[in-house]
Amino acid sequence: MAENQGQQIQLRIDESKMHSSYANTIRTSTTLDEVVLDFGLNIPMQAPNQQPTVLFSVGSRVIMNWAGAKRLAMSLGQLIRQYEEQNGEIKLQRPQPPQPPAEKEG
Repeated sequence: MAENQGQQIQLRIDESKMHSSYANTIRTSTTLDEVVLDFGLNIPMQAPNQQPTVLFSVGSRVIMNWAGAKRLAMSLGQLIRQYEEQNGEIKLQRPQPPQPPAEKEG
């Protein structure tokens, strides 16, 4: 429960309109007033006789003000520190570009 000037306030969470999705990448953009977070999937694509391409398929967009973005950053930082204390450092790997298919010999 949260406190408001010595008064307790009950917090209720409504998840009836919630949907879940998986994202392996995020794109950010900003305005003077807002932060825009596009969550989605990087999908490697390889068409015959073309350069390897990665498609960024946006699944969800979250728009928040700067104060909300700062609270999100602080909360994520705390979660990551706790995870790494228990499980070790999270290693970040550079994304590998898609490799063209091996040519068949003979």
